[in-house]
Amino acid sequence: MRIIPLPLSMEDRASAGSEEQRRVALSYLSEAWEEARFDGIDGDCLAQVALFTALHELVSTYGEDAAARFADGLGARIRQGEFTVPPSRQ
Repeated sequence: MRIIPLPLSMEDRASAGSEEQRRVALSYLSEAWEEARFDGIDGDCLAQVALFTALHELVSTYGEDAAARFADGLGARIRQGEFTVPPSRQ
């Protein structure tokens, strides 16, 4: 999974954390997600709560305007397949 930085200034991107921090964060979130699914939490529920939590954090960190600019671009990125995971070959 490729993590795309917010469309912010270079200074803001640098303070947002290193690629290594993003990799570790993804690992933590993936483990928590798997544990919640194992405990019977619905994937749709997890996704909605994760999105709310992420957007809340972005607003708290960068402000409403920057978070809204980021969210404005999500529709096009989703339609372009940026978040689609190709099926694994078995």
